[in-house]
Amino acid sequence: MFGAGLVLASAILHLVHYLIFHDMHHISIYLVGRIAFVPLEVLLASLIIHHFLERIEKKHQVEKLNMIIGSFFSEVGTNLLTVISDADPDLDRVREKFVIKDMWSESDFSDLEAFLKNYDYKVDARMIDLVSFSSSLVSKRAYMASLLQNPIMFEHEPFTELLRAVFHMTEELDYREDLSALPESDKIHLSGDIKRVYSLLAREWLVYMQYQKANYPFLFSLAMRTNPFDKNASVIVQ
Repeated sequence: MFGAGLVLASAILHLVHYLIFHDMHHISIYLVGRIAFVPLEVLLASLIIHHFLERIEKKHQVEKLNMIIGSFFSEVGTNLLTVISDADPDLDRVREKFVIKDMWSESDFSDLEAFLKNYDYKVDARMIDLVSFSSSLVSKRAYMASLLQNPIMFEHEPFTELLRAVFHMTEELDYREDLSALPESDKIHLSGDIKRVYSLLAREWLVYMQYQKANYPFLFSLAMRTNPFDKNASVIVQ
């Protein structure tokens, strides 16, 4: 209806122009000229300007998403990765690979990314205090649920998958009444759930570290000093 109203208004104005000046030739010249410009206007508006605005919106979404991911690591992720990685019996052999430095280049991050994709993640649940581990996760369940309610989460599928894995692991732990007296078979099952979180969390941690280094050096500095893989990490600046 709005479009039809605009067309009707245009027709009326052209009619008024004709009634005043009685010059159909003049009206035709300008009308054809304006119609000829329409394809260029569509190109300019729908392709160039729209693409420019879309890039700006995408940048804002990435910034908002990484703020949420940063909040997750501050509240849950860093401590979770510290506990789980300490239960990796093979980590000491390759721990130095995870110690990110402030002089790292894009190729250094790419090398670690490739390493993490092929790393044989192992978790021994017997090396984790499951009672305190479960209590810590359950206390953060409402916070993690609030993250899933944010529609921007659907823009980053790997992080959404990580949250699902953490939720599942939390439920597995919470349903067990006595975590201190589990049979060996059940500990093996829990190790599988924790291993799934470990692999997703480590890769997401690396992506977030790379984003921080490129965009927020002051946040990256703190992240290096609280690196969950670095046994010598200290928040105190030496």
